[in-house]
Amino acid sequence: MGAESLLVFIIIGAIAGWLAGLIVSGFGFGLIGNIIVGIVGAFIAGWLFPRIGFSIGGGVLASIIHATIGAIILLVLVKVLKRA
Repeated sequence: MGAESLLVFIIIGAIAGWLAGLIVSGFGFGLIGNIIVGIVGAFIAGWLFPRIGFSIGGGVLASIIHATIGAIILLVLVKVLKRA
């Protein structure tokens, strides 16, 4: 993975984590927290979506949407586990 790819990966993770934080909790988690939530969310969505036959498409915008949906799933699971 080149430096440019890594930078794009981190930026998409940050945007996705920030959006997911706004949607689920009403606030973000700071820059590092948003990046981590977005990246983990992208992995969750990358694992889950092909198994259920869901596809968004390609490109940067689709990657952000993909990672945001995965991050939302992650944050909802964390909220449910915190309540239990």
